[in-house]
Amino acid sequence: MFNPKNKLKNYFNKQKLKFGSHGSGRKLNSEAPPPPKPSSKSGSGSSSKDVYIPPERKELSAEAKAAATAALARVQSRDKKEFNTSLAAIQAQVRRELEAERKAKELAGQGTSAAGSGDNTADLPDDERKDLAVQGVYFRCPLISDEVLPRKEWKAKIKEFLYEQLENEKGLSACLIIYNCNIKEKVDACVETLIKCLENILNHPNEEKYKKIRMSNRMFCDKIKVCEGALDFLHAAGFAEIPIDDEPHLIWSEEYLEPENTLESLLDALKCSEPFHLELDRNIQVLLPSQVQKTNLPPDFFRISLEELKREQQLKSEALEQSQILKTKAMREKEELRIVSRYKFSLIRVRFPNGVYLQGTFNVYEKLSQVYEFVQSCLMHEAAEFVIVTPTGQRYVNADLDKSLFDLRLVPTIVFNFSYENESRQLTDYLKEELMLLIQSF
Repeated sequence: MFNPKNKLKNYFNKQKLKFGSHGSGRKLNSEAPPPPKPSSKSGSGSSSKDVYIPPERKELSAEAKAAATAALARVQSRDKKEFNTSLAAIQAQVRRELEAERKAKELAGQGTSAAGSGDNTADLPDDERKDLAVQGVYFRCPLISDEVLPRKEWKAKIKEFLYEQLENEKGLSACLIIYNCNIKEKVDACVETLIKCLENILNHPNEEKYKKIRMSNRMFCDKIKVCEGALDFLHAAGFAEIPIDDEPHLIWSEEYLEPENTLESLLDALKCSEPFHLELDRNIQVLLPSQVQKTNLPPDFFRISLEELKREQQLKSEALEQSQILKTKAMREKEELRIVSRYKFSLIRVRFPNGVYLQGTFNVYEKLSQVYEFVQSCLMHEAAEFVIVTPTGQRYVNADLDKSLFDLRLVPTIVFNFSYENESRQLTDYLKEELMLLIQSF
């Protein structure tokens, strides 16, 4: 049976273990140290023929199954169109589209392709646009539920969840409200002040001045009152609102402490808490050749706002005349860095020899090895060695696996070509059947 109270307590127990391992030298809100880098099996003499060595997997298709379930749920929530999803029908459809693609290329080579008409779809709301490669960026929050939602919806859902827990677990819930419902600048100032208030009471138990806070005090108004959840936390910690000389004060007394709470436990909770981590959902899709023509990305992929993006595009069109000017290598690298720095996420597509495409969403700072693991988890033959190659024929060596998509400039989109490597038998099956059934008519 679902018990939110137990979930919160388990969360704090894990946080104590996590933060305790850093020792006393770890500062509040400091960045956690990066995980140790996996060792590379290839030395400095790695050749361009090095291929990815599949890691051992405890659960062979956990990521693929979770992503497929989420994708199916999203697909089923749309208006359904009649579409034959049997594997035979899908394979026939792929063959027809590949043939159509081949003929279109032949016509284009003969100069008979028609000019594209104007497209005003960019002015439509994102959920109505048909030219987007993906409708948005989606996340999971296992502590709250198994749903897959956009970040904005998760923020509202997390806030609702925490406020629902205030009645039964006021101290811990208020602590998490502080961290999850305020901007970082407010959180840092508020948490630092609250820690000082509690530590003063613990370190000077006989000093009455540390047990009284004037609510009109500038420090209180600027750092505590403005932070959502802070007053609830102080009430749970043993402070009660009592007027003194017709002026509101917060007065601490042990008898005002919430049951099962101690100053020490609340102080620990305050120090080890952090915003709930949202796990990026791959938003896995399996596409037909005709569907990969959609390459526009929604605003969620960008670091900059929609207005800033439009201004950038306008400047880009105005600078077309200057594109003919010869640029130095440094100028080209600076321009490339400026472009890729706009994006928070990258859309990865993998083209299989049978014409089907696998698509997933990645953070730009995820590593190339995670792309390989994602592809491997979707394969019918997970143990088979494979390679993914860029459209220009570039093959990555083992030393590249630990590099981020940003470092490798695989942003904002990239299409890899897939092939099995060093297989004595001819493998013609690629993606798992349950993933092939994700193909939909759009």
